[in-house]
Parts: sequence; structure tokens; C-alpha cells
Amino acid sequence: MGIPEKIKAIQDEMAKTQINKATNHHIGLLKAKIAKLKREQEDKEIQKSGVKTDGFDVRRAGDATVVFIGLPSVGKSTLLNKLTDAKSAVAAYQFTTLTVVPGMMEYRGARIQVLDLPGIIKGASSGKGLGKRILSVARSADVVLLMLDVFQPFHEDVLVNELGNIGIRLNTLPPNITVEKSPMGGIAIAQQVKLTKISEQHLKDILHIYGVISARVVIREDITSEQLADHIAGNISYSKSLTVLNKIDLVDREFLEDLKTKIKSEVIEVSANSEINIELLKEKIYEKLNFIRIYLRPKGGETDFKEPLIAREGDSVEDICNKLHRSMKRQFRYGLIWGKSVKFGGQRVGLDHILQDEDVLTIIKTRGA
Repeated sequence: MGIPEKIKAIQDEMAKTQINKATNHHIGLLKAKIAKLKREQEDKEIQKSGVKTDGFDVRRAGDATVVFIGLPSVGKSTLLNKLTDAKSAVAAYQFTTLTVVPGMMEYRGARIQVLDLPGIIKGASSGKGLGKRILSVARSADVVLLMLDVFQPFHEDVLVNELGNIGIRLNTLPPNITVEKSPMGGIAIAQQVKLTKISEQHLKDILHIYGVISARVVIREDITSEQLADHIAGNISYSKSLTVLNKIDLVDREFLEDLKTKIKSEVIEVSANSEINIELLKEKIYEKLNFIRIYLRPKGGETDFKEPLIAREGDSVEDICNKLHRSMKRQFRYGLIWGKSVKFGGQRVGLDHILQDEDVLTIIKTRGA
């Protein structure tokens, strides 16, 4: 029996199993087995093709990358053209876009790469259409924009499921756990929080499925069996997402308000054709990316407030050095900071200092550099 047949057999068993407290353990183990088999299937495809991904070859540019994911004819190309300087083909029929069309959105000093991907269909994650190639681009994106047609809002579940099937989790963080394999001693579990969604025995059984017999496991949050399987599999990516509801100019306010009650996530209502809420969408994308602006001041010179250097929340002085030049870190002596991240203006800091929005930074190089 091949891997697809094994997966189908387990899925059939899950469908026949009534879900309740008594069967939760069994269902969790079945899900872990499926996740393991899917990873094995992916590894085999990689070995067969000789490459790690069959995605489109997209060169990253700008300060961040955002991708549109949606079914055909939801207005992705039109919206890309309104947000950026791109010229993506637009037509009133399906599958107009057959490759990745990049555009650059400039907003509040940031240059954000926006990618218009071909429309996907249900079953994309299993290879239908150009599905796997399209979805794989989303793995490296900083934000995924889920595009919905105002007349087909239920497609949000399709998009989330297809992304989930190839290992992309939206608006969630990696589980805060550590699994350190050891040569002997069995599985030792240290709980820093009480587990309410999975028992210790269930946790051990899932580890055994993945061939982990001896390990030290540290649990720092109340995880589920799916989160544990994701962590062990190691082929999961975590992305932020925004849900965009397009073509709102074709319906009235009452229709729209009723529709919003049926969509699970918070939506941004836009009309690409009528250019409604385009600036609002730009602002929401910018906020989601957690950008901060760093103003550079050369030693003995004036601060450049016109063109800030765009960094990400949590970035350090070292990250800024790496952005400026690959040799900057090696030449770094110390930094001087004016702004919210220091106690007083001109405070001397090292490479590990965490910056905040609108900090002013002077980098002092080593003598002779």
C-alpha cells in the first residue's frame, strides 16, 4: 500500500469514528499519522524531482513580501494594479493570470513587494491546477491576503484549508515547546503550564509515531495534538494574514452587514474597480507587517528625516548594520541612540540593543574603518 492509500485509509477511519471525549486520543493519533505520512510523501517528491520546492521562482525585493491568494476572478489583478505600479492582466474571465506578477507598493517610506498569483481551486494543495506551485509561494510571504468575492464569501474556508494542507498556518505562532532527543532514559516531560487539551500519555504516543523514543520535552503553553505534530514535523510555516472582501460596490450596506456576520475573520471591505478603501488596505498591510522607522544620523552630521530606514519590530542595531552593508557589523564600535528605546538622548548602545519606532541612530565605526 502506497502513501496516498495509507492516508486515504486513515481518513476513512477518522470519518467513521464518532468524535467525543473517549475518542479524542485516538483521533489525535490518527491526525499525527496523517501528518507524518504527508511529510514522507513530500520528501519523496523532493527526492524524485531533485529540488526542494516546485513553486514559482520569485525574487524577493523591498522591505517585505505580500501575496494574494484567492479563487479565479475575485479581482486580485485589478487590486494589485491599484496598490502598485504593476500591470497585471485583467479580464472578465477565469485564469487570466498564469504566472506570478510582482508589483511594488510604496507606503510611509516602506517598499512592499506585492505578488499577484494565479487563482487556485479546491484541491489545489493536492496538485489540482497549478495549486502546489501557487501555494508554495505563500510559504515565504510576510503577509498572505485572502481575497474573497462579495458574492462568494464562503471560499475563505477553502483558502485556509488549502494553505493548511501544505503546512501553512495563518495568524498563529509556533508552539512554545522544546523537544530534545536523548540516547536513553525514555521521554521526560516538564510542564511549565497545565495541559488541558492533551494528556502526557497522548503526547508520548505522538512522539512514538515520529520515532522519538527518548527525549526531554519542555512544555511552555497549553498545546493541542495538532500543534505537537506540527512542531515535530518541522515543515510548517507560520504567516500573518488579512481577509479582503472585494467588489463591495456591487451590493448595498444591508447586504454587506449581513454578509460580515457569516465570515469568521475580520474583513477589509474594498472595491478595486471603484477604488474604495484602497488607502485603508495599504494602512492595514503596513500595520500587519510591524514596521518601525529608523532615522540615521552620520557622525557629526544632521539626521535624515526624509528617508527612514525601514526595519521590523524587535530588530536590533545588529539587524540595521546587516541592512546597511555586510561589512558594517565587523566595523561596528558602538551606536548612539536618540528616541524611545533609550533613557536619555545620545545613549551609547551595543549591537544587541532593540530599537523602537522613530529612533535616531548614529553608528560609530572602529578606528581606521
